[in-house]
Amino acid sequence: MTADKDLVQSSYGACCLSPKFFDDFYDAFLASSSVIAGKFVNTDMAKQKRLLRDGISFMIMYFNGTAVGRMKVDKLGESHSQGRMDIKPQWYDLWVNALVKTIAKHDPKFSPVTDRAWRTVLAKGIEAMRSQYYAPAAAGV
Repeated sequence: MTADKDLVQSSYGACCLSPKFFDDFYDAFLASSSVIAGKFVNTDMAKQKRLLRDGISFMIMYFNGTAVGRMKVDKLGESHSQGRMDIKPQWYDLWVNALVKTIAKHDPKFSPVTDRAWRTVLAKGIEAMRSQYYAPAAAGV
């Protein structure tokens, strides 16, 4: 578990150094589904890339069991639920696949071990978010 966390943190650091990392991710993710691409039609992509950068960090923190990670992933799950943004649970697989594909392109040390570590780390937060899909929307949110 510590090895996965350390490998993912190192890999993510390498990816964040690449100025095209977040652009390449969204190119891959939006190409994965016309329905998903449609969700981003009126999106401020500069802001979205900043949110993604933070969101990935929160997923890593969630895997590490931090209180901040739990709080932030819970908030992401709420915002992505059926009653809010309506991000379908099956779309997370497309998100993970696009992310890992992009990481492979931007992390010079990427390997099958890196791939597995990323998928392991992300799975915990993704499952937490999926579990909130049918939760009723919070009042006043």
